[in-house]
Amino acid sequence: MTRMRGHYGGGSIDKSGTNSWRIRYRIDGKRYTKVVEGTKGEAQKELRRLLQAGDEGRHVAANKIKLSEWIDKWLSLKEPNVKARTYQRYENFLKVHVATAPLGGLKLQKITPSDIDAFYKTLQEKLAPRTLAVLHVALKSCFTTAIKKKLRSDNPSEDAERPEVDEAEPIGATLDEAQLIQLVHDFRGTSLHGFVAVACLTGMRRNEILALRWIDVNLDAASISVMRSVEETKKHGRRIMTPKTANSVRTFKIDDGLVALLRSEREKHLRLVAGIPDNADVDLSLVKLPADALMFPAIGTDLTAIRGPTSISLMFKKRIRKVGTYPEALRLHDLRGSHETALLDRGVGLHVVAARCGHSPTMLLKSYAKRTKKSDEAAANILGIMTAGGL
Repeated sequence: MTRMRGHYGGGSIDKSGTNSWRIRYRIDGKRYTKVVEGTKGEAQKELRRLLQAGDEGRHVAANKIKLSEWIDKWLSLKEPNVKARTYQRYENFLKVHVATAPLGGLKLQKITPSDIDAFYKTLQEKLAPRTLAVLHVALKSCFTTAIKKKLRSDNPSEDAERPEVDEAEPIGATLDEAQLIQLVHDFRGTSLHGFVAVACLTGMRRNEILALRWIDVNLDAASISVMRSVEETKKHGRRIMTPKTANSVRTFKIDDGLVALLRSEREKHLRLVAGIPDNADVDLSLVKLPADALMFPAIGTDLTAIRGPTSISLMFKKRIRKVGTYPEALRLHDLRGSHETALLDRGVGLHVVAARCGHSPTMLLKSYAKRTKKSDEAAANILGIMTAGGL
């Protein structure tokens, strides 16, 4: 039997140029070739790695696919399995920032942790730290799928320097209980009064409130059921979808004050449908609202028309600036975190607050429950009582 020139283990190594070696080997009966730059010892080491990967089912055949090309494929794999808004976020991060950058032009198999570090460095002045951190998560998931599809044997983003996020850095603002009540009062007389009241007193997400129908509210039982959410994307436009997570589908009680306010809002809609003036004293019990009548529809006569999420946020911000007594950083979304923090300050159980607001207790503590000056002072007072006479 003639021995193959340069035979090594289950393959062969031949010199192909200056500091260049051609490796030939077989995995599951299929022949592969790879050129390795460096010494013969390095080529031998690579051959051993490839053969071991074959034995363990981790072998990845050489290919020339670029990262930008793989991003397109990865997005097509993800699209059927994630919500349209999540897909749009992935698409924006990876196609806008990664695929068009020099990193996107590199071969998928050639990308190193150092390449990713250099890429992040170019974005540090363009993107906020938290945005860059989310991009890192998306890129890591992209490489993870490449491993699963046997296009790479490792994930270079795992060894890259993860973008640092200062968790102590404030995002938005937090209102205490008294400020939340005052905020509702400050929106009286505006088209957002009922909307802001629901946001402050239930902690519901903006897009959940926009999808809320009158049939989702039982005013006699003083309860609200959250079963839908508005989604707005470039591909599908504005539409009603199921909430973002399974935890988001929920039913919870509301207080008498909010019940009274919502009864007043509903009466306005009944008068609009019947064409009855506000000051007319009539029996509205025979008037029926459309089955899909929204609690806070777009302004007009169609009570099923979905109001724009962005326009709501802009109107809220404009009113906040006009009042002038609230933090400049206050966002509509901050009413959710403020509501949750107020409940926790009142001693409501963590699991109860999480269930009412539609997320896990862990997420509640990590992302939404924020320390207010009032709760900090309360903690200090409790400590004062505990240590009285003992120091």
